Amino acid sequence: MAWNAARKAELTDKIAAGERLTRQDGEDLYECDDLAWLGAQAHGVRTAKNGDVVYFNVNRHLNLTNVCRASCAYCSFERKPGAKDAYTMRVEEAVELATGMAHEGLTELHIVNGLHPTLPWKYYPRVLRELKAVLPGVALKAFTATEVHYFEEISGLPASDILDELIDAGLESLTGGGAEIFDWEVRKQIVDHDTHWEDWSRIHRLAHAKGLRTPATMLYGHIEEPRHRVDHVLRLRGLQDESLEAAAGSFSVFIPLRFHNDNNRLSHLKMAQPADVLKTFAVSRLMLDNFPHVKVFWVMHGLSTSQLALNYGADDMDGSVVEYKITHDADGFGTPDKLTRDDLLTLIRDAGFQPKERNTRYEVIREYEGPVSLAERRAEPQAVWA
Repeated sequence: MAWNAARKAELTDKIAAGERLTRQDGEDLYECDDLAWLGAQAHGVRTAKNGDVVYFNVNRHLNLTNVCRASCAYCSFERKPGAKDAYTMRVEEAVELATGMAHEGLTELHIVNGLHPTLPWKYYPRVLRELKAVLPGVALKAFTATEVHYFEEISGLPASDILDELIDAGLESLTGGGAEIFDWEVRKQIVDHDTHWEDWSRIHRLAHAKGLRTPATMLYGHIEEPRHRVDHVLRLRGLQDESLEAAAGSFSVFIPLRFHNDNNRLSHLKMAQPADVLKTFAVSRLMLDNFPHVKVFWVMHGLSTSQLALNYGADDMDGSVVEYKITHDADGFGTPDKLTRDDLLTLIRDAGFQPKERNTRYEVIREYEGPVSLAERRAEPQAVWA
């Protein structure tokens, strides 16, 4: 497409009218290099949905094991059995780590793991039950659709029964991982497990039917092209239409995840640069008209770029995170292991937004004062975050 003023005006009018964008619209938006215009369009949609608010939560990531039978090309986290730095937590270890943040107002545990070749299925609901027993007020957001698909294999149970048992043990949400890029031509080159769009969507559809609200992700900035990103969000938009029509659970948030290129088989690739990051957030926000929220996961994007993304469609900064091994094992990027509540408040206010602390279901726990005035912000030099 020859990008021109007429096409820009056409898309401006379409977005302003709230019309659903097409696949061609999405691909054309990726062709646009006018980041200011693109950001203005996405910010308008984001503001119409969520005002000047940025959500965050106080959470902790737990990766119970990095032992994995798969060897995905993009992954820096997995280890094979017997590797020097391979680990698998005992249930008691997981509980000890989780309770270490209880005094900080923890509201969510985010649990994602490798596909361990020998751990029994019953280990996983047992972990949830033990965690829920000691942290009854903390939401358990656990397991990717890939893990649930793997649980089917090792247990012999269908996903519906697996989800029922996990929910009974305390599960409140799946995680959004295992999505990567759904297009098969890309996926077959980077993914080394059996969970693809058909099973990923089946498992989230089941979770929604049981009343769960789940996140959805997209790993971008590796071998995919913009058209694959558009295809990815269109599949999610279609699945969200189904879930909303059924009036049970649904997707709560979309999370673009930037590929990190240290310590994996795609290390020869250059990471997505800030302009591509901001474009990805903007186009995603514009295409996903039925998603209430778009999250910028600061661990994968850096703090300053994450602040900018709040003006390109994102309205959520994730949370305190703590020890996100899946990215920090690709360790060249340098984001901190943890942000405190005060760190998050500073980041959000400094970007010009009002912070609201939420729980896993995006229910507001606490509202905070909005951004300081420009005069106050300029009274002393502002920090530039890594």
